[in-house]
Amino acid sequence: MAELTFLGHSAFQIKSESGSILIDPFISGNPLATVSKEDLNPDYIIITHGHDDHVGDALEISKSTGAPIIANFEIASYFSRQGAKTEAMHIGGGREFPFGRVKLTIAHHGSGLSKPDGEIIYLGNPCGVIISIDGKNIYHAGDTGLFLDMKLIGEMTSIDAALLPIGDNFTMGVEDAVKAAEFLQAKLNVPMHYNTFDLIKTDPKSFVEGVKALNLEAAVIEPGGSLEI
Repeated sequence: MAELTFLGHSAFQIKSESGSILIDPFISGNPLATVSKEDLNPDYIIITHGHDDHVGDALEISKSTGAPIIANFEIASYFSRQGAKTEAMHIGGGREFPFGRVKLTIAHHGSGLSKPDGEIIYLGNPCGVIISIDGKNIYHAGDTGLFLDMKLIGEMTSIDAALLPIGDNFTMGVEDAVKAAEFLQAKLNVPMHYNTFDLIKTDPKSFVEGVKALNLEAAVIEPGGSLEI
């Protein structure tokens, strides 16, 4: 059994007897966040790609708690130079950790961190991630468009919960996210990356309705809310 908590945007925390994992901890500056970065004490942090609204407070949380950052090689190298503990991986690779297994998947997006002067630091390819913990498989798609290999991901891994962006403009919209749910055949589908900013405003209930029309399960988790999987 694992507890999945939505922290707003694409940030999630997974807690189980095996450990606590924080994903894409965009907390400071996130209008939907119901916690502060000081409230979070994860064992590990996972970053799917290098955009500001996904890197978020990862460096500060990592340095204050000692939690290593798991990410692609470029992101891990960048934050290692900033003084964080890191664990470098890359797309297609899997690895065992004390809490379970992590595998990085493809995602179709970008990955660059914006500096105050406007310069963008390239941070490798964006990723999705499959986290296997206490017998549960959780797929966080990261920021991505729809791609046919989602069907392959679902065929190779029995997914208990798929966390899918629905906000459109920068990622999949609702229609494409429903198709992603069809490809993945997860036991539960949860929308993310919506309503944080005007450009990604959408109704998550339309996603739930679309998924349920396929005889699959979906649920909206409100920011700060949790469910057990």
